[in-house]
Amino acid sequence: MNITWELAHLAHVELLTPKLDESIRFFTEILGMSISEINGDSAYLRAYDDYEHHSLKLTAHKHSGIGHFAWRTRSQESLENRAKAIEQKGLGIGWEDHECGYGKAYKFRYPDGHICELYFESNKYKAEGEHKSALKNTASKFPGRGMNVRRIDHLNLLAKDIVAFRDFQFGVLGGRMSETIIFDDEPKGIWVSVNSKSYDLAITEDHSGLSGRFHHLTYAVNSREEVLLAADIALENGVFIETGPHKHAIQQTFFLYLYEPGGNRIEIANPTARLILDPDYETVVWNREERMKGQAWGLKTVESFHTRGTPMPEELL
Repeated sequence: MNITWELAHLAHVELLTPKLDESIRFFTEILGMSISEINGDSAYLRAYDDYEHHSLKLTAHKHSGIGHFAWRTRSQESLENRAKAIEQKGLGIGWEDHECGYGKAYKFRYPDGHICELYFESNKYKAEGEHKSALKNTASKFPGRGMNVRRIDHLNLLAKDIVAFRDFQFGVLGGRMSETIIFDDEPKGIWVSVNSKSYDLAITEDHSGLSGRFHHLTYAVNSREEVLLAADIALENGVFIETGPHKHAIQQTFFLYLYEPGGNRIEIANPTARLILDPDYETVVWNREERMKGQAWGLKTVESFHTRGTPMPEELL
């Protein structure tokens, strides 16, 4: 069986935050997202052109980090196929009733401990009244608020064992490796594509000794100019800018990295430079010398980008 295309896209991400109210304000007032639902200690949010009920879940917790993330599969059959394959690897947690009106989901752990779920039956957002867009092919009205993020784009996780993560992703779940970093025959990062986008998931090496950590979550805007405006909005609102605006060499994403109040890293990006249409595409490999050149136009990667992930070690004391 060819499993390459059984996943459809990155669906949603749950972030843990010790400052839930402040994190909600950041994503709604600064990024321009909307609240779909609040239930207990969790808030469910979406960007204006996310087609589902939510692409982000914020959950109150004693420390920052990732709770879980989800892939939507291409069909119910794909969901059942991947669940069986995961069970055979001994990493399954099991089936559960999905939240917020979705269908059944299959929950499991990646080799580094990240919790993930697969599902097919969705809860698609239906805009009503003032939330309807004038364009019927847009999920909801352009918010005209904050950074006006359009949709979830990708997730970057940290892992101690890149090989184990890579082998599980491509051997059990599917997708293709669009780009990779290899130093002296040792992989340091991989980028996972499950559709024509150049990537939905990135995994880079964690040097902390901890497992299951989070690097960043990315929301897309419509243009490079909007990334520049996002930097001004961050500046005016006292939001810490870690690095950017600038252009990545890997994947060519135009980026800006911020910290939300709970401590998690968020990227605002215009990632539309690359689509993979080539049916016999070959993975792009970056070596040490090439990576030491920094980003596309020579900006050196800040040290915290290699060392900081959430939760931070001191949060776990």
